[in-house]
Amino acid sequence: MALIIAGERSGVGKTTVTLTLLASLCRRDRLVQSFKVGPDYIDPMFHQHVTGRPCRNLDPVLTSEAYVQQCFARNSQLSEYALVEGVMGLFDGVKGSGDEGAGEEELLINAQCPTDFASTAHIARLLDLPVVLVIDCSRLSGSVAAIAHGYRSFDPRIKIAGVVLNRVGSDRHLSLLKDSLEPLKLPILGGLRRQDNITIPDRHLGLVPTAELPELNALINRLADLGDTCFDWQHLLPLLKSKPLPHRPYPPYPPSLSVRIAVARDRAFNFYYQDNLDLLQQLGAELVFWSPLEDAAIPKNVQGMYFGGGFPEIFAQQLAENTSVRDAVKTAILQGMPAIAECGGLMYLCEQIIDFEGKSWSMAGVLPTSAVMGGRLTLGYRRAVALQDNLLVKAGTTVYGHEFHRSHLTLNPTQPLFETSRYDSEENMGCEGWGLPANVHASYVHSHWGESREIPQQFLQECRKLASIETWK
Repeated sequence: MALIIAGERSGVGKTTVTLTLLASLCRRDRLVQSFKVGPDYIDPMFHQHVTGRPCRNLDPVLTSEAYVQQCFARNSQLSEYALVEGVMGLFDGVKGSGDEGAGEEELLINAQCPTDFASTAHIARLLDLPVVLVIDCSRLSGSVAAIAHGYRSFDPRIKIAGVVLNRVGSDRHLSLLKDSLEPLKLPILGGLRRQDNITIPDRHLGLVPTAELPELNALINRLADLGDTCFDWQHLLPLLKSKPLPHRPYPPYPPSLSVRIAVARDRAFNFYYQDNLDLLQQLGAELVFWSPLEDAAIPKNVQGMYFGGGFPEIFAQQLAENTSVRDAVKTAILQGMPAIAECGGLMYLCEQIIDFEGKSWSMAGVLPTSAVMGGRLTLGYRRAVALQDNLLVKAGTTVYGHEFHRSHLTLNPTQPLFETSRYDSEENMGCEGWGLPANVHASYVHSHWGESREIPQQFLQECRKLASIETWK
């Protein structure tokens, strides 16, 4: 068993409630595995900071329904408790094909909510987990019962274990809320008062990542204090208890020529799915983590590079001033080293980043274009069809990914990697992605490789070609 923390809408405090639960559990020396519904990178950073264990993303768009089930089963069995943080409102998702194997009654229910594929509710059904509904009570009293009743009755396949009342104003306010909910016989599993001293700063792409918050440990301690007193632990602990689930072990891979991959990971580059890193290691790669911000050189004896997303625009000056690393990255790639660059990584391989204030900062200069920060947010799932053979996939291959950025390029590639469209419609989003030089895969589309082991296998195969010729020094 495990619990899913869901919200009745975005902004109700799911992350605060989740972190409060995790902090209090970990203070009790409990071993907890957390999960996050959807493609988000930043919330899982906070989970991992609290639990000391990588948070896993559960996203059937980026992977598959089967992969979501296997990922949960494989990772939850290694812990005493398991907790899943939802995304947006409980039934907010995208237009999908519906649950696999749904019966006639279930299909009828799906018709009521045709756009909840990849929603928190969808994950709850896939994993057969109960849901705790977080309700923002800051502007509610009696109406809380209508909300709770509506969410509990909307889809009878969803098991609402109880509610957490968030942003409660006073004892009197709490009493009114409890009185309103009492006829529903729906357990109140927690009540959090409005907290002026517990805030996590945010900026243009969401919360500020953990590595940039020097006071984070103090905040987590305050959350643990809150969690010790605001939850009904007698009812919560049995629900959170993890249990062994059947799962497929990772398939064995024959030994092959080992390769070392330089993975950029610091305050500028930190958007990575843990499953992607695990896959590289399972396929025989040694991951060498390094910092384009702080290090004086790229790691020695590596045969490939991986630049994830992040916030290079925030640290553009520091990246620009590290000229020895910029030059080394450019030299290595132009001499044939395979490199994956996603979103922020793509921006780093450009000639320049032009920040929100219009200042230009020199980057690695591998790609003949510049990344310009702007106010327009590009956000959403993507269906991407490869237009040519490239570092990761063959021409005609369809991959699914996610875009989330406020920059655009001054010059688009003449031979783009992908033709993209929205996942849940036929709307064409145009062409994007740089594959020249041929050993580069630079794209705004974030990918979760999931069960698509062919992608990291193809990347490592190209890296091993370099290793067989000469180890980079």
